Amino acid sequence: MSTVNIHKDKILILDFGSQYTQLLARRVREAGVYCELWAYDVNEDDIKAFAPKGIILSGSPESTTQAGSPRAPDYVFHAGVPVLGICYGMQTMAVQLGGAVSGSDKREYGYAQVNVLSKSPLIDALNDDETSTEPKLDVWMSHGDKVTQLPKDFEIVAKTDSCSFAMMQNVDRHFYGLQFHPEVTHSKQGFVIIERFVHEICGCQSSWTPENIIEDAVLKLKKQIGETDEVILGLSGGVDSSVTALLLHRAIGSRLTCVFIDHGLLRLNEAEQVMEMFGQKFGLNIIHVNAETRFLDALKGEVDPEAKRKIIGREFVAVFDEEAAKQNQVKWLAQGTIYPDIIESAAAKTGKAHLIKSHHNVGGLPEDMKLGLVEPLKELFKDEVRKLGLTLGLPYDMLYRHPFPGPGLGVRVLGEIKKSYCDILRKADAIFIEELYNASLYHQVSQAFTVFLPVRSVGVMGDGRRYDWVVSLRAVETIDFMTARWAHLPYDFLGKVSNRIINEVEGISRVVYDISGKPPATIEWE
Repeated sequence: MSTVNIHKDKILILDFGSQYTQLLARRVREAGVYCELWAYDVNEDDIKAFAPKGIILSGSPESTTQAGSPRAPDYVFHAGVPVLGICYGMQTMAVQLGGAVSGSDKREYGYAQVNVLSKSPLIDALNDDETSTEPKLDVWMSHGDKVTQLPKDFEIVAKTDSCSFAMMQNVDRHFYGLQFHPEVTHSKQGFVIIERFVHEICGCQSSWTPENIIEDAVLKLKKQIGETDEVILGLSGGVDSSVTALLLHRAIGSRLTCVFIDHGLLRLNEAEQVMEMFGQKFGLNIIHVNAETRFLDALKGEVDPEAKRKIIGREFVAVFDEEAAKQNQVKWLAQGTIYPDIIESAAAKTGKAHLIKSHHNVGGLPEDMKLGLVEPLKELFKDEVRKLGLTLGLPYDMLYRHPFPGPGLGVRVLGEIKKSYCDILRKADAIFIEELYNASLYHQVSQAFTVFLPVRSVGVMGDGRRYDWVVSLRAVETIDFMTARWAHLPYDFLGKVSNRIINEVEGISRVVYDISGKPPATIEWE
């Protein structure tokens, strides 16, 4: 049995719809404490069954002054555990406990300085202004409404010039309200505040660590799969499937069979790298399926982006099913489902989360599937999966590579997909990425890649004129991939990349740089 129960001390976060809620959950976990993210209207019995040591109420785009606006379950304030309300969470706490909230003539969005008026376990000895005799905190605000009357037995802790109650507390009941967002990095002491809440006020231990999570996952996998059953996993070489593979290999060894499908739409030398890494270095049992011809034949003549995606997805499932059918002893299908997949697919605890997007590995499996499902990462955020990968021995450059779409180059070759186009694109993209690394720019941008344009442009090669293809470089900076700005890469750098691509990749006469933001453009071209 595991020596550490990583779920013993846990925090419940009730989500009122804030754009920062997943970030808040990640901050709690960075403090070494397990937490879950549930819809605000969860019922009392579920909270009791979860038995949190503390509850956090998130922000929201809603207004407590509007009829029918969200409220926390009354049980939250009678559960006998500490409660932290953030922004809207503070406002609904105030209203539900007898205080008042109203709209403000002066809204606060962005940086603000909070003046500390009285002592609080959350912020004692914290100060961002060493020139002042009174402590001040630099924080991030995002609110229009504000608390105008404190609930009974609450006291004011801090204020801003336009917000009289920037922080409130009832120390006896361990209730705290923050009008600012401690989860964002712009709040300088924000992480310290979250740590104090979960550790000092809620009494949680720091047991949520990569080493403990791995130990717990391996024990659970052994128990779920048993001593004789075999497991099959589709290994893409991406972060989630790679970490899933190593966890399973540690738990059941050679009873794991990985299927790596090369659909001809991968990056330069990627198939060889995956086989070398997982087959030779880690000793996994991998079936390498070269299906390039099959995929390209299925895509022949198709130019519609959505149709291309569906063809690639359909063929991928078909190839995997064919390989799985050959494995007679397999009883389990493993998937790299992670926690955001479940949240975003409205498959969270209450099933009431708003559907953001559907994921291929959540709810997309056939109802009559005979294999059991193994999902060892389903409690983890992406940054946690990467930390597990590092602990398991995967290289940093692989774990922190930029996102690569499931259809691969299928959405980076515009229009019809041909092998010759993919080969040209692979070489051009490899040069772009290599130069980003050489210039120490790769990890300064969030995503970078090359797009093949089915457009011929005149060029001068030697003494002759040639009509060859055009490629576009794309690099963006983003925090959440919901919005993004084009990366302002140095002109000299772009010139060097362009020269290398045109000189070294036969068939390209022109290189352009995409300076579109998101919105209105998307990050990928298709």
